[in-house]
Amino acid sequence: MSMAVLVQLASHGGSRVCRRMVLNRVRFIQDKLVRLLHSPSGTRASNSRFDPDSSGRPTTWDSFGIWDNRIDEPILLPSSIRYGKLIPKVSLSKVGYASQIGQRKENEDRYQVSQMTNDILYFAVFDGHSGAQAADFCHKYMEQYIKELVAKEDNLEVVLTNAFLNVDEALAKHLNFSADASVLCAGTTATVALLRDGIELVVASVGDSRAMLCRKGKALKLTVDHTPERKDEKERIRKSGGFVTWNSLGQPHVNGRLAMTRSIGDFDLKNAGVVAEPETKRISLHHVHDAFLALTTDGINFIMNSQEICDVINQCHDPKEAAQRLSEQALQYGAEDNSTVIVVPFGAWGKHKSSDVSFSFSRSFVSSGRWA
Repeated sequence: MSMAVLVQLASHGGSRVCRRMVLNRVRFIQDKLVRLLHSPSGTRASNSRFDPDSSGRPTTWDSFGIWDNRIDEPILLPSSIRYGKLIPKVSLSKVGYASQIGQRKENEDRYQVSQMTNDILYFAVFDGHSGAQAADFCHKYMEQYIKELVAKEDNLEVVLTNAFLNVDEALAKHLNFSADASVLCAGTTATVALLRDGIELVVASVGDSRAMLCRKGKALKLTVDHTPERKDEKERIRKSGGFVTWNSLGQPHVNGRLAMTRSIGDFDLKNAGVVAEPETKRISLHHVHDAFLALTTDGINFIMNSQEICDVINQCHDPKEAAQRLSEQALQYGAEDNSTVIVVPFGAWGKHKSSDVSFSFSRSFVSSGRWA
């Protein structure tokens, strides 16, 4: 019987004796959890009933994931009781982030990491183009819009979709007050991740900034770039009245201007089908297998694939070192664009450490500057 059912029975059960029995059972489970969490490492039971990877098999503490002392996090006791599995706390102090200007005159990337509510962490990267106005606006207001919606809606995918659309609408009103008509060409990618209760991860994205989860040492892509190379996106653009052309490097652009089919801003291309509606993905973390979440802008993505990014991060001692090294590595490989990354450690951090990194140098001949 689940903890939630036990608590409900305790609250609404029939007799006083029944309620007392249920509450005693709840306290027994809680005490057992606490004893497991606080017992010395040498005496932790190898036949714990916790099942963090949903395999149905007993697990040892080592297989839980926090197996070395590089990322030593406490356990989220309420979430662990609620979900019936051990869930480590993700501390913002352990999160790594870095941003490099590259060969550009200005860094139009923006990023943000925060404790949005008591149970939700907020991570976001924005890659501006044709000016930093749209990225600045998202950096300033996106979290606020999400927070307002979370108070009324429990489904985080719905929350993120509505937040993206609301921010886009608010940006349009904001830019309309400007006397400079060129700001209507300003836009930004947006990749936002929300982590609730240390286990529910929801990601939303427009453009070509990415979110990737490292699971069992392999890169699991949580987003798909919105570019005219996607058949479904190209067809949507054409049905909306826009067209796709290719530049001298063979890169497709919407109406000859924009290398993405979805963004926040770019109001001169709304009639061509460029929309701010994100694609979303929800995933339950398995801290026994999941090492980290990485959010990256295309200064990194265009020069390194997801597995290469995963391998570089897995070589590093902690997320702060990983973020700095990854942004610098992209520059060494030939990236000219702004390069931004956020690395969020999970339970299996360090468990799948890579000994070497493979890299395709053929990509280093192509600049990541898509709006030149």
